Amino acid sequence: MIVVSNNEGGCGIPATAQLLAEGRSALDALEAGLRLVEADESVRTVGRGGWPNLLGTVELDASVMDGTTFRTGAVGALTGFLHPVSIARQVMEQLPHEFLVGEGAMRFAREIGAEAGELLMPHAENAWNRWFATEVGEADRRNWPNVPMRELCKQAIDPELGRDTTVFLGQDRNRDIAAATSTSGWGWKYPGRLGDSPVIGAGSYADSRHGACACTGVGEMTIRCGTARAVVLYMKTGLSVEDAVYEAVEDMRRLVGGLIGRVTIHAIDAQGHHKVVAVNGLPENHYWIWREGDAAPRAEPAEIIAISDDPTPRPTAHGRYEVMDL
Repeated sequence: MIVVSNNEGGCGIPATAQLLAEGRSALDALEAGLRLVEADESVRTVGRGGWPNLLGTVELDASVMDGTTFRTGAVGALTGFLHPVSIARQVMEQLPHEFLVGEGAMRFAREIGAEAGELLMPHAENAWNRWFATEVGEADRRNWPNVPMRELCKQAIDPELGRDTTVFLGQDRNRDIAAATSTSGWGWKYPGRLGDSPVIGAGSYADSRHGACACTGVGEMTIRCGTARAVVLYMKTGLSVEDAVYEAVEDMRRLVGGLIGRVTIHAIDAQGHHKVVAVNGLPENHYWIWREGDAAPRAEPAEIIAISDDPTPRPTAHGRYEVMDL
């Protein structure tokens, strides 16, 4: 048994490990761990406490995948509900569909009695208000929100450490493999923007025969490369989990134009091996891992691979305008 999570998953992975040790299914264990991350207001990139979009609204995305049945569930641009990963799970369990977004996702959440709640926390609201007063011109403030936002959304370009998502990969005692993701996406994103987290095959993929992969960071890059599915397919062709991830990095080197920033690729194989690579990463990039027999999950550094000439972090809207708690 094994579970891997990115750096933002530290508050949830102990629960996931415990449930796996108790014999729960991989998908049950991953969902339980992710719910804890979604509820943690100190995690600024997932669930409550996540950064808002340009309109000041927190939009959430999530997905789950069962690597044995290949069933998936995903939600995107969801507002007003606390646990998008559980709503994604119920899309998988209760609907013939795989993906719901926006008003449809919220309608389904209400129908199943999902837990509603306020997502915009004071730290995020204060930062957004300061940004609005500073960066938006007087005429646009008067006409808000009926103004062009194409240029404003470029303030969402947030390479930082490639940690704008929480991802969990796990294998249970039955050797079933699953993947789960949850995110609030880029802060100050264009309303309705979806990253890779809810896109099966881009942000996550699981196949119990071979392994699983999930990504954090610039989802625009992994969408263009189909990274998560590619890693699993590379393992299917016979590559080791390490070489499969390296091959996916080479795919990213082919990207021209668009947003090129930071991506962290997390992968496990069916034999319990794993590999985590931070593309254009910094020394702070790390991940969490637990294996059967370990007393507790532990943090490990990700391998850093540069594919851009200048991967230096740039200032971001929320970085400039967040009001820190004293």
